[in-house]
Amino acid sequence: MAGDRRGWRVCLLGGAVFAVCMTGTTLPTPLYPLYQQKFGFSELTVTVVYAVYAFAVIGVLLLAGNASDAVGRRPVLLWGLGCAAASAVCFLSATGIGWLYAGRLLSGLSAGLFTGAATAYVMESAPPGGGSRATFVATAVNMGGLGCGPLLAGVLAQYAPWPLYLPFAVHLALVACSAAVLLWLPETVEERRPLRTVRPQRPGVPAGVRQVFGPAATAAFVGFSLFGVFTSVSPAFLAQSLDVTDHAVSGVVVALAFFASTGGQMAVGRVGVGRSLPLGCVWLLAGLALLAAALSWDLLILVVLSAVVGGFGQGLAFRGALSAVSGASPADRRAAVISSLFVVAYAGISVPVVGVGLLSEPMGLEGAGLVFIACMGALVVTAAGYLVRRPVATGV
Repeated sequence: MAGDRRGWRVCLLGGAVFAVCMTGTTLPTPLYPLYQQKFGFSELTVTVVYAVYAFAVIGVLLLAGNASDAVGRRPVLLWGLGCAAASAVCFLSATGIGWLYAGRLLSGLSAGLFTGAATAYVMESAPPGGGSRATFVATAVNMGGLGCGPLLAGVLAQYAPWPLYLPFAVHLALVACSAAVLLWLPETVEERRPLRTVRPQRPGVPAGVRQVFGPAATAAFVGFSLFGVFTSVSPAFLAQSLDVTDHAVSGVVVALAFFASTGGQMAVGRVGVGRSLPLGCVWLLAGLALLAAALSWDLLILVVLSAVVGGFGQGLAFRGALSAVSGASPADRRAAVISSLFVVAYAGISVPVVGVGLLSEPMGLEGAGLVFIACMGALVVTAAGYLVRRPVATGV
């Protein structure tokens, strides 16, 4: 019994460190309009700054996603916290757009290092028989941390002094506390190898997995694209089209999407993997429709509803996609297939977002958003239609 309590204590503390790191990755979201006023850059620049983060995550997942299997979880997590601290310092020192690029790059490196290593640490720390609960902890702290970033920054920017500095100073303090906690926590990898033994992971999808991977990856791409638009351009839309300049409101709207995603992932246990993917596509389509209505009619309540509905659909679809492709993959190729799914997903929060930024110059933010919604809607309808005709096997 005492061992179980200690195991859950380690599991939850590891999850808290995970949440702190992920909070930093979305911290700048409600602050972009303030940076635009200060440095005078366009909406395209906002989307490129945001996309730098996704490219950094993809690079780490491909080049060093399996590093913690060799050198241990704690060293990789400490590197991730170091990148998170360096990112906060860049934003605290920002005197031009170059600092924002550097900060987002370092933030992406921290997220890439944490994504696999922290998830594995939380699950490995749980007592025997606690795997299911540990998976929920890892999911909740990941998405919950992403949601806390804009919420924390929005509230501090609206109701406290130094809106472009205090959020990052608070996060830097949280990172320092997390490093102290991490140094106290035990290592879970027993047999460690030198860093030089780590090799880049090569994504790949075996022929027998492609029928499942195609629609699953499409749903993941659309879901992450929706998150990308919310976290990069929704503050500007709220300010320009709805005259909502309250940074706390902007932060809450974005946070709701991530919190709803956690709810969607929790619902997979009740719905089942086989039905979660097509149902996730339906919820994603409804979220896109609500976002289109919000852009057309300039109604805040529709923006909020699109965040909740779309976020729930993203959670359903992504956890269903992850379970489906994992179950369909042979054991010796599973890591490569899952890496491929994450690469597609993170491409979703970079490429379409930059497209919205490019189109916002000639078409305006609303027009660019409607083009984005039409493209994503076509993708998700195609994926849903395929899944209805050929449901995925629940697999392993």
